[in-house]
Amino acid sequence: MQNLSKIKRDAVGEIQLTDAISQEIDQSRDVYGYQFSGQRFDCGSKAGFPQASVSFGLEREDLHDEFSEFLTRLKVTQSTARALKLGA
Repeated sequence: MQNLSKIKRDAVGEIQLTDAISQEIDQSRDVYGYQFSGQRFDCGSKAGFPQASVSFGLEREDLHDEFSEFLTRLKVTQSTARALKLGA
């Protein structure tokens, strides 16, 4: 892709891949896509990156049990803190 390095940053300082792809198409360069099955995460968003990390941790056989226990403890801790706050 020849145009990606030429793309200027947007208002929040990000380089938009879609702008570079659009320029490639405008210049009659081939652009290919790949359709995949599975889950997609927007790792550029505040919530997307941790969502991807949690999904990764739960999907890996070597991490699943330990990570699942961590999430359970975290949920219990948050529920307890919320109950104590409501009771105060």
